[in-house]
Amino acid sequence: MSELSEAAACYLATRRALGFRLEGAGRHLEQFAAFAEAAGQDTVTTELALQWATLPASRSRAWHAQRLSAVRGFARWLHTVDPQVQVPPAGLLPGRVRRAVPYLYSEADITALIDAAGRLNPPWKATTMQTLTGLLFTTGIRLGEALSLGCGDLDPDAGLLTIRQAKFRKPRQLPLHPSAVTALAGYAARRDKLRPRPATTAFFVSTTGARLARTTAQETFRRLLHEAGIYRRAGGLRPRIHDARHTFAVTTLLGWYRDGGDVQARLPLLSTWFGHADPRHTYWYLSAAPELLALAAERLEPRPAAMS
Repeated sequence: MSELSEAAACYLATRRALGFRLEGAGRHLEQFAAFAEAAGQDTVTTELALQWATLPASRSRAWHAQRLSAVRGFARWLHTVDPQVQVPPAGLLPGRVRRAVPYLYSEADITALIDAAGRLNPPWKATTMQTLTGLLFTTGIRLGEALSLGCGDLDPDAGLLTIRQAKFRKPRQLPLHPSAVTALAGYAARRDKLRPRPATTAFFVSTTGARLARTTAQETFRRLLHEAGIYRRAGGLRPRIHDARHTFAVTTLLGWYRDGGDVQARLPLLSTWFGHADPRHTYWYLSAAPELLALAAERLEPRPAAMS
């Protein structure tokens, strides 16, 4: 391992100890360190960072800016102990990262995905993807949180699911619908019968008996989208596995508006459920669907005075 790779690993360990997950940034920095080593460089320079960040040229400006931002944060940290390190100037690659417009799945979409998962081979893959897909849509938890679940994180008697590997390391417990408890408990029972001496304590396991990998789950989900006939919509809306979380949030908010409840008072509940560090991240979902905006506008319109 090169000195730059060791420094990057130290930087990531320090930031993660403070509660940051840095999954994307971690991959970027590992790739940058390998790129620098291949180029015979042992420190960060603006020219080197810019050269790496703009690869491949076919990617968007936002993608390039995101890569450079990861290196810039690392360089700022490293510069405090090594004045020779160059910190790329802010704004060197204009390209503001915009939050993707969510693809909101319909009930028919979700049913089609679950059915498609049931047709996967081998059968254990089908069982795992059906259960995982159902969990994501019924709870709105992050994919990483679901894949990090351990065998002991489901309490079927209390109907609780404990999320331990949460963003910012803030564990939380989620009360589940009885149907969700039944589905998860059934999966766990089949898993334990299939592998009485497991090689992992993970809740979701692959066909090899290892913890189900993120890349495997994502690639399989893309296959399910194709099998279910769910494609990119007009306007460039591309269905993603993360949009199960958005769908859960919007469906919950729509239900609150329709039942006449105080949505503003309930939003902190959704924020806690989602494990958001800042409630403003939950407020973003209010603009995620036109129907939500219309219902919110109706609440803000003054009611006509009663006729005498």
